[in-house]
Amino acid sequence: MDHHLSVTDSRTGKSYTIPIEGDYVRAADIARIGAPEGKIDLAALKAAHPLRVIDNGFANTACMESSITHIDGLRGTIRYRDFPIESLFHQYIYEDVMHLIIWGHLPNDQEKAHVREAMAEAMNPPQSVKDVISAFPRDAETFPMILAGMSAFAASDSVICKTRHQQSAMFHGHLDVADEALVRTIGYLATTISLIYCHKNEKPWSAPEPGHNLLGNLLRMMGIADPQVEKCLAKLWILYADHEMTNSTAAVLHAGSTLIDPVSAVTAGIICGYGPLHGGAIDLAYEGFRQIGSPERVPPFIERVKARGGRLFGYGHRVYKTRDPRVSLIEELLEEHRDAVEANPLLRVAMAVDRYANQDAYFIERGLKANADLMGCFLYTAMGFDTDMIIAITILSRVPGALAHWRESLTQPVKLWRPQQKYKAPLAN
Repeated sequence: MDHHLSVTDSRTGKSYTIPIEGDYVRAADIARIGAPEGKIDLAALKAAHPLRVIDNGFANTACMESSITHIDGLRGTIRYRDFPIESLFHQYIYEDVMHLIIWGHLPNDQEKAHVREAMAEAMNPPQSVKDVISAFPRDAETFPMILAGMSAFAASDSVICKTRHQQSAMFHGHLDVADEALVRTIGYLATTISLIYCHKNEKPWSAPEPGHNLLGNLLRMMGIADPQVEKCLAKLWILYADHEMTNSTAAVLHAGSTLIDPVSAVTAGIICGYGPLHGGAIDLAYEGFRQIGSPERVPPFIERVKARGGRLFGYGHRVYKTRDPRVSLIEELLEEHRDAVEANPLLRVAMAVDRYANQDAYFIERGLKANADLMGCFLYTAMGFDTDMIIAITILSRVPGALAHWRESLTQPVKLWRPQQKYKAPLAN
């Protein structure tokens, strides 16, 4: 045994050896401390006090072993399937990276054509999905519309519906069936978002083309024909394709551990993605920019934030202790679209906030910089997307990554996620 912990339980005086595997220990090894030994009967279980770990928010707990994405927050690196994100950004487009993340290798032309065709077929919505979206007021929030659209799609998919009505697992151990459902799920979400966009903007919806990739068909269905938009997003989406074990990815896996279908699992992730401490922070950041109103009003706003009289959303990141490697790549795209960025009044405020924060000692000392999620949104705004749709489109770029984790879990032993709690007796009245 190369590395280990030697632990003595002061309650019993017994000693234990806990293996260390690459800076990790296994909770099952911790649970051996205080557990009954030898013949285990009810009396032994009652007398035992096996050790458990409390980790509110799972801040120090790894819930999975994965070969998809590695983030080093101290060194500021991201690797997808062991490819540096910088090389993928400069040499490939999102379609290639999506395939790499899900299936573990860069695709050939035949593989890309197969996925395009299957996804385009799934993008043709039944009338029930169209009716659900059109039933919402045009000024309704996008979030509940997505949930409704995905639910309508799930109701129309016979395989998805069958998942809950058979004793054997539909997807676990059956990657061919899982892959087909995975591709359909991505197509369903893209179509739902495009229908919402067209409904809100009173635009006609266009049917997908089998020869287009995911991004190309999303823009086609939305009626956006600007090749510069597709070129930009084909790079930007690479930076959002996956981000290891996020809150929303964990939600997908938590739901997936019940052996539920991928549409339902992704819906769980979408719900988390819209929370104010997750993707929903983008909406709050933009609301702050609108409240500031003009670049001249940025300094007093920042001073109020420093005095705890307000909050600046979109700054800082829980993972990175140095510069997020995605930021410099986003800056390359912002430079390409500088004229559009500078022409947008809201972005002039956002960039003024960023300049002020980058020069202010308060932010510098705390390492608080605009995170990549916020900075990428500036590109959406520069290209004319409403703020209300930015989170939805960003979630679409992330869902293939979440589904890659779901697919990976199907190759591992079935394990229902069922966390424990420490009970605290209420205070006496």
